[in-house]
This record gives sequence, C-alpha cells and structure tokens, in this order.
Amino acid sequence: MAKNRKVIITCAVTGAIHTPSMSPYLPVTPEEIIDAAVGAAEAGAALVHVHARNPVTGQPDQSPEAFEPFLKVIKQRSNCVINITTGGAPTMLVEERLKPCAHFKPEVASLNMGSMNFGLYPMLNRFKEFKHDWERPYLEGSNDRVFKNTFKDIENILTTCAENGTRFEIECYDIGHLYTLAHFVDRGLVKPPFFVQSVFGLLGGIGPHPEDVAHMKRTADRLFGDDYHWSVLGAGRHQLPIAAMAVAMGGNLRVGLEDSLWLGPGQLAKSNADQVRAARKIIEGLGLEIATPDDAREQLQLKGADKVAF
Repeated sequence: MAKNRKVIITCAVTGAIHTPSMSPYLPVTPEEIIDAAVGAAEAGAALVHVHARNPVTGQPDQSPEAFEPFLKVIKQRSNCVINITTGGAPTMLVEERLKPCAHFKPEVASLNMGSMNFGLYPMLNRFKEFKHDWERPYLEGSNDRVFKNTFKDIENILTTCAENGTRFEIECYDIGHLYTLAHFVDRGLVKPPFFVQSVFGLLGGIGPHPEDVAHMKRTADRLFGDDYHWSVLGAGRHQLPIAAMAVAMGGNLRVGLEDSLWLGPGQLAKSNADQVRAARKIIEGLGLEIATPDDAREQLQLKGADKVAF
C-alpha cells in the first residue's frame, strides 16, 4: 500500500434498488437528491453517483428531464465529481438508460460489465407494506428479470460516452465481468486508468465472503496491473465490512443508500452523509487520508467539471 495514497469515497445517493416504503430517508425528489449529494460531498465523498426518480411515486426515471432539476444545483453547491448512471433500473432498455449520459456529458458514468440476474425479491421477506402500487411487482418480478448489457450494448455506451470525454465507473459484479473489461481494453475501447467498482453481495453476482473480495482483487491485479484503481461496494449489511477489507488491501470504497439502507444492525441510516462519515472513520482509522474531488480528478484523469453539459 502506498504510504501517501488518498482513498476515494464514492456515494451512491438513491439508486434504483430500494423503494420509498423501505426507508423514510431514501432521497426521491430533486431537492432530496440535491441535499443528499451535497451532504455526502461535505462529509467526504469525492464522487456522487446519481439516479433520478419520479418525485411523486419514487419510481426510477431515466429521462434527461428527471435529471435536469438536480444536476446543475449539485454542481453549483459542490465541487464533487458527479457520476451519472447508465444502469438506470433492470426494467429499462439500454437506449433509455443511456440518454442522460449522452445528453449531459458527465465526467464519470457508471457501466455494468455484463448481463446478469438481478435478484431483489428476497427483500420481500423484510418489507411487507408498500405505499405505491409499483413497488411490490417491481421486487417480485426480479425473480424472472435479467439486467441486459450485451457486448453490443456495452460497446454502444462506451463509444457514445467516450466521444464526450466521459470516463467510467466500471461495475463488475463477478469475475467474468473483469474479463469482459479486459476484452474491451484489448479492443482499445477503454483506456487506462480504469476505475473498477467491484460489487459484492447482490443476488446474481459474486458473494460477500472475504475470499470473494480477495479473488476479485487478485484477478484485477493480474489483468490490469498498475492501469486501474480498485473500489468496492458491499450490498446491504456487507457495506462497511467489505469497505474496511478493501481499504486495508489498498482499494477505494463506495457507500450510499443505493447500496444499503443501514448504518448498523437494525439501524437505518438517516442520510447518505452518515454512511460517508462511517466510511471515513475506517479510512482515517487506518492512518490514511480521503481524496478530495480534485484528488480524484487527478487520479482518474477526468476532464473536469467545466467540460460537462450541465
């Protein structure tokens, strides 16, 4: 581990996994997303990863019009790197998921490295009552739903966003996704430094065991050497334990209410900033520093906030 390295905290503030009935603290409206993103940045997140939602029902919404009300305001109120999803929700077509990034030309966009089962239905064991009609079918239907990102889809996203100077938070939910990334590197469609976000504990992807974390890191090291920056996110209760493992192994981390609603056993996180502060304690407890947004821009070789279209 480099003595003076700075750890990048990404905060994914709302996502498309959890539904509004699961937590009163899940940001839904543009104002709530703004406050969540700015609060996370003030707590120490260098990057904020954003999705949009219908402000009345909380349903995921990938239209550029849904992103418009909060992107500019977050940029005005914070120097953080704004990372726009191309994942959207598993119910969406790739053409729909790509629209906000193509339109707004962010510094960073997320990109899932493959098609996969995306099992949310076990959450029905914990959550029984729902405020909105869409929530239960959305969760139940995930037992027969595939998140689709074919080689053609990935190439389309890479080429569309690359023309805008957008780099990628490359989300790898399993070992095969690392090899898919290596394939696109070999084709020259992804250029270093890569920002690899390894995802653990989501049903359909790799598990949350320490051996899984170590295996993902070993494989990425072998494939990409010094050409990548490694980050991790743990789903649900695995969020902070996996973050701690990764930081100790030389990596970066992602937290946020997209990935986990919790701060501790049975304790809902009251804000994204709460989770960022918890992650920051881990980093600083190991004698390391957090990266500022400009540190992250330098490490990831980003184009800068002055070159986005919002």
